[in-house]
Amino acid sequence: MKNVILLIVFFALLCGQAQAQSNFYQGKTVTIISGTTAGSTYDFYARMIAAHLGKHIPGNPGLIVQNMPGGGSIIAANYVYGVAKPDGLTIGSINPALYFNQLAGRQEVKFDWAKFNWIGSPDRSDHLHYMRTDSPYKTIHEVRTASIPPKCTAAGTGTTGHYLPKLLEETIGTKFNIILGYPGGPEMDLAVERGEAQCRAFTLTAWFGGELYQTWRKNNFARVLIQTGRKRDPRLPDVPALYELMDQYKTPQTERRLAAAVLGSNEFGRPYVVAPDTPRERVRILRDSLAKTFSDRDFLAEAERKKLEIEPTASEELERLAKEIIVQPPEVIERMKKLIGR
Repeated sequence: MKNVILLIVFFALLCGQAQAQSNFYQGKTVTIISGTTAGSTYDFYARMIAAHLGKHIPGNPGLIVQNMPGGGSIIAANYVYGVAKPDGLTIGSINPALYFNQLAGRQEVKFDWAKFNWIGSPDRSDHLHYMRTDSPYKTIHEVRTASIPPKCTAAGTGTTGHYLPKLLEETIGTKFNIILGYPGGPEMDLAVERGEAQCRAFTLTAWFGGELYQTWRKNNFARVLIQTGRKRDPRLPDVPALYELMDQYKTPQTERRLAAAVLGSNEFGRPYVVAPDTPRERVRILRDSLAKTFSDRDFLAEAERKKLEIEPTASEELERLAKEIIVQPPEVIERMKKLIGR
């Protein structure tokens, strides 16, 4: 009889804890820290999620988006990981390739990629590299043989604008002049429009979703030179994929392993994270709520109107990927250091 009473008390306490965590969000405000400037595709996703996530969190908290650009979202990642209170009220929207900087041992990294609590991702996308049509570089092959490298924009190391051109240099022998320091995507595209640069790398999702790029395609302002998928995207049937080019140019195995480590960032999509010490029950609530948001009819309808692709990755898959990708052989780490300029 005593054991039965203890069991009843245990379950009562357990239920009470769950109820307390559920009630925690009532009357609160959850902040999504967007690691890019306003107007970028990452920011569009963050604001769309903020508009729908609250109704799926028990207690229906308010949500706001705070932009915290800098270092290709390293500043945002550091803030979520070690500055913001680990109470489940701060969610980070960060660049999926930040682990490059950790692998390379960069001092500005104040987080451990594998220790984030992964909440989910709304989209996964391969990448591409576009070039102004009026530039001398009509194909990726012409970039390989050019005497003057084209100028490309990037926010910082560990971002697509930086690592993709560098990866192309390592794997197929292209050369680019990468200009770092742009706050975000809109500023990079404006630089290309002004003629300060000629090219930029980013996601297929953004290329086919943004109104700016629709106008560019209509006016033949820019063309895509290369894509990173293992096979060509049906929307870009005439654009070569990196893997086929590595076959064509007989890329060595070490560089192929580097490509696998780098392009693994595509699997993270546009990840959402919270701090390592966030109470487990609140992590579960946020994971469940974000998963429900991704299947919400109103959310999906808004994504369709805005031409934002939704291909979610579950938190468990992101957690597994994070633990795997951060463990690399010494030769890959050395090549990663070279890739990001350390």
